[in-house]
Amino acid sequence: MNNAFYIGAAALRTYQTANEGTASNVANINTDQYKRVSVSFAEMVGEPAAEGSAGAAAAGALMGVAVRAQDRVFTPGELRQSGNPMDVAVVGEGLFELAGPGGQSLLWRGGTLRVNADGYLAAPNGMPLRALIQVPQEARELSIAADGRVRARVDGQALPVELGQIELTLATDTRALRSSADGLFRAGDDAELVRAHPGENGLGVLQQGSVETSNVKLSDELVNLMLQQRAFAANARIVQVGDELMGLVTGLKR
Repeated sequence: MNNAFYIGAAALRTYQTANEGTASNVANINTDQYKRVSVSFAEMVGEPAAEGSAGAAAAGALMGVAVRAQDRVFTPGELRQSGNPMDVAVVGEGLFELAGPGGQSLLWRGGTLRVNADGYLAAPNGMPLRALIQVPQEARELSIAADGRVRARVDGQALPVELGQIELTLATDTRALRSSADGLFRAGDDAELVRAHPGENGLGVLQQGSVETSNVKLSDELVNLMLQQRAFAANARIVQVGDELMGLVTGLKR
């Protein structure tokens, strides 16, 4: 069987996956905290042919291209002033760690905080921060310092009361992070995490009243899309030529 079919089909699947990643990036260009998807490729090598066979000379020949990985690019997006004191952004490296269901740890880049039904400072989905910072019902004028210290004014207290300190988490290799629902990430089994207060151990600091925008650049995505479409069309032509060659061979046999 002509290998052009397999080589072309593998490449078509690969570039279709790349197109889907680019489409997701473009669709989320206005989604706050979104981290763009980057698709990397790997060459496929054919299995060695049996010694002495007609295909032995082609042992180790390239057999097309495949998707090696789909990773998130954690370069920071631009910060936008929101004026909402419950908005908090990370300036630099680091993720908030949330206490998920069943003790599962989930990572979140930041956004709008809220006080959940149990009185803890939490993400919009209600999952509390891992630091479990409890906010009294009578608290007002919540402030979050650059080092993560959370303070609030409480009735009967002359000075703001410190409620706790937020920690950040840094993955030494972001490729070990897996996307989850609601823009969250979970650490794979091979992930190495560093936990510290903002501003320590290479972690960024917090900025209250700001929102981090998507790190997608439309011009880059459009260029990637054009390159992927050209590659897709070229490999579709390979499949077509392979079909034409097979037609010639079957015609000769007649």
